Amino acid sequence: MRSQPRKSHEKRRGTAAVEFAIIAPLFVTIVLGVSVASRLFEAQNHLAVAVREGARLAAMDRSGMLAEGQTTNSKIASDVANYLTASGLPGDQANVFVVDPTNHTTTFDLDDPANDLQLFEVRVELPYSALSGAGGSNASDWNLAAKIVFRNARAAIVQ
Repeated sequence: MRSQPRKSHEKRRGTAAVEFAIIAPLFVTIVLGVSVASRLFEAQNHLAVAVREGARLAAMDRSGMLAEGQTTNSKIASDVANYLTASGLPGDQANVFVVDPTNHTTTFDLDDPANDLQLFEVRVELPYSALSGAGGSNASDWNLAAKIVFRNARAAIVQ
């Protein structure tokens, strides 16, 4: 009687190894997918914060903040890139645009007095290849992007 259960047990020998061989690749794929998705979510969050901080600087009274010969648009672009670099993203590969919110191809000059109290858009784009470490950018690469619309109000900082 005892030999029969033993035979049944011997027929199932290696079942756990086969089940593991089937499930392990699926489990590893899910874990790596979650890891990549969380990295993209984190990068998108950093892009949104960088754009918001750049636009906030543009909406403030900028007297004394700009270096000699520096424009507000270039200051915003360099500040956004520096924020991204400090956040662990390749800020040197980011493209920063300060444009008219209704016509995204028209550059908005923040220093032009005619643009006071007008809306402007700050947009940053970062190629996915810069995040993935896959190498150089190509035509089929897609961008992570963030944008925000602010008013060029030159609000004074009150302390």
